[in-house]
Amino acid sequence: MAPGSSCYDFSVYSGSYYLKGALAGGLCCSITHGGACPIDVVKTRMQLDPVKYNKGMIDGFKQVIKNEGAGALATGLGPTAGGYLFQGWWKFGGFEFFKVNLAKAYGDQAAWDKRFMLNSIAAASAEFIADIFLCPFEATRIRQVSDPVYAKMSMPGAAGAMVKAEGLVPAMYSGFVPMLFKQIPYTIAKFVVQDFAQESIYKLTYPNRDCSKGTKFGISLTSGVIAGVAAAIISHPADTLLSKINKAGEGGEGSMFVRMGRIAAEQGPVKLCLVGLPARCVMIGGITAGQFGIFDTLLPVMGVEKFHFHDPAKHHH
Repeated sequence: MAPGSSCYDFSVYSGSYYLKGALAGGLCCSITHGGACPIDVVKTRMQLDPVKYNKGMIDGFKQVIKNEGAGALATGLGPTAGGYLFQGWWKFGGFEFFKVNLAKAYGDQAAWDKRFMLNSIAAASAEFIADIFLCPFEATRIRQVSDPVYAKMSMPGAAGAMVKAEGLVPAMYSGFVPMLFKQIPYTIAKFVVQDFAQESIYKLTYPNRDCSKGTKFGISLTSGVIAGVAAAIISHPADTLLSKINKAGEGGEGSMFVRMGRIAAEQGPVKLCLVGLPARCVMIGGITAGQFGIFDTLLPVMGVEKFHFHDPAKHHH
């Protein structure tokens, strides 16, 4: 490699690349989270009413169908699919944007040596922006799942009624801080663990990544499952808090932090960490595998290759 030259061709990472990454990210998140909506309905019920829904995931499904009909399993599908389309757009598009620009700023060797740190910074930055867009959708979804009055309304209708009754910030952004506590560690774990798992699998099997599309898809799925389970475990306590704080009246009166403190004290660390965790591991493992499978398939279809960090010592033009 010539002195002063880079092992990356940064000219290919233009606005068009980030736009395609954002589109692929929006689609993969919307499809996977929309598909998992019934599991999310049961998981949210288990977190919000553990006395009634206390016999596990399968019985939870049976209880919801028996009490409310099968249609209840699609409660919140609109805000879920819409919210995650926005969130995936900013999260995946933003992750690619920050990752490429950090690699450019650090230089080839430093970027390779610090790749997991740079992935973490890129993931956290992208997720913060994405959550500003996701939070109102998630607040509306949780209210529709937990309150029969709002469940009967359309998504815009429910959101409008919440804002009218409570004001914009209390209605839509009460859960913003717990969402950051949940989503930022989740996204860092998701991208960093997936990248590490994918890199490790390729190193053991196809060091030059010269394998079929089917094999690449399989590696994306496998690394996605590993990343999803790790991310689910790390972010679960904040997920429980988020479900609780968006339920009207939970944690009493006062600011978001006061209510969060009360809810955390009532639940205790064991409940916060473990209630609904097996269901969430299955759900997030499947969702994350699906996301990376779809994302890594869509990018080549759109005519671009996903950016990944190279070891400059092994790279030759």
